[in-house]
Amino acid sequence: MQRTTGIKQWAAFFTLGGFCWGTSYFWIKIAIAEIGPFTLVALRVTLATVAIWAWVLVQKIPLSAPTKEIGLMALLGITNLALPFTLISWGETRIDSGLTGLLTATMPLFTTLIAHCFIANDRITVPKTIGVVLGFSGVGILFIRDLGPGEISFNLWGQAAVIGAALCYASSTVYNRRFLQGQHPIAITAFALPFAAATMWLLAPLVEAPFTLPRLPLTWIATAWLALIGTALAYPLVFFLVHTWGPTRTSLVAYVIPVTALTLGVIVLQEVFDWRLALGGLLIIMGIATVNWRTWLPGLWRVCAPKRPFPFPAK
Repeated sequence: MQRTTGIKQWAAFFTLGGFCWGTSYFWIKIAIAEIGPFTLVALRVTLATVAIWAWVLVQKIPLSAPTKEIGLMALLGITNLALPFTLISWGETRIDSGLTGLLTATMPLFTTLIAHCFIANDRITVPKTIGVVLGFSGVGILFIRDLGPGEISFNLWGQAAVIGAALCYASSTVYNRRFLQGQHPIAITAFALPFAAATMWLLAPLVEAPFTLPRLPLTWIATAWLALIGTALAYPLVFFLVHTWGPTRTSLVAYVIPVTALTLGVIVLQEVFDWRLALGGLLIIMGIATVNWRTWLPGLWRVCAPKRPFPFPAK
């Protein structure tokens, strides 16, 4: 039984990082070529809401929860859905999709700092401190990459928006672990999404007037992918992992996301891949690895270590 649960967790992990979220930055770039970021997010969370509630009704998933917890899940809809989605989508109007995926991977670094303050068994240590320093050094290199002589470049604000989204994700992950531990992942998603949708439909017509819907089939395909794969499928997976693995270990998904995002960006969208992007990305990944060394190193040792002692000759 324990082995089966472990397989389910790892399957959820790679599906989330490589398939659901790793591809999302590519499709965001496709969609915002025609529509604004607020409109995209409004459509995304609305379609995802319909999909999740259809699933709830078909599977007859119980959604009973105290009024207080419904309010907590509603807040999660803002901090973990509406706000970061909008920041990322707006950020991609200024920066490449691959860079966006790489910057979002800083989420575990923020999670480490926030979890230290709010989760008793997830305190910061010397290796975690070193990892945070390494990771944010990589972010610094990426920011310097877009600093023009004597002025802040256009791209820098896009990077700042994506970093803000990573901070939202980290805060929401710890919040979810602390206050909604007993709730079913589907239930959390089902309650959070409608509040996110309502918020975005209030904002989108005001911010992006005149409000227009997509006309191109490719834009609708991108929006549907983001809604069904990047949201309706992804968020039950991430809430499942947070409740079974905890926020710090779940944040290891940041290893997988940049690989898919950079690959699609460079190969399909012809985005630039230079040495600063490579070095900054390497430092971020090294930082994440150092922060989480207690998670991945024992598993690596079990795989690589010999099954029996080396047969030294008897003396």
